[in-house]
Amino acid sequence: MNSTEIKKEEKTKTPNRRTDSHILDIAYIAMFAAVITVCAQIQVPTTVPFTLQTLGVFVAGGMLGWKRGTVSVLLYILLGLVGIPVFAGFSGGVDALFGNTGGYIIGFIFTALIVGFMCDKLGRKLWVLAVSMILGLLVCYAFGTAWFMVVYSANTGAIDLMTALSWCVIPYLLFDAAKIVCATILVNRLDKIIKL
Repeated sequence: MNSTEIKKEEKTKTPNRRTDSHILDIAYIAMFAAVITVCAQIQVPTTVPFTLQTLGVFVAGGMLGWKRGTVSVLLYILLGLVGIPVFAGFSGGVDALFGNTGGYIIGFIFTALIVGFMCDKLGRKLWVLAVSMILGLLVCYAFGTAWFMVVYSANTGAIDLMTALSWCVIPYLLFDAAKIVCATILVNRLDKIIKL
């Protein structure tokens, strides 16, 4: 066996690292889409019930970075769009996504993008995670509330900003703050143990 044949044989035995990396990326993206789905079904019964959906989005963006984190949220949304019951309350389909509160689900894309981008650029220090999640949530609130006002006004009648905020944002502020604290600590600790 000459040297050329030996090199060819070594190449076939050596795993393709790029392919392995892509397979891992796909697995992580799918895994975090599943995490968001599970979090969406965990409902805490209070006067205004809330889910852990945004917690899943925060962790996906923080752990996977802006590219994979955003793709995992897009996958989650696409699964819901085709009718798989991945949204809160085991809902799914076009009506769930394009209804009054669908803008908040679309807003998750921006949340994952902002959290992931800041983590990629500045690291996963506690302050970076907290600030990125607050900014991501504010953008999600802004997009979702604007969407709610447009859809609600088209279907029911005009609604002012303060009423929309009092229905869709203000009751959730305390719970979302708690989710940011939990997600910040979780991502910071997980990053020290596992590198995704």
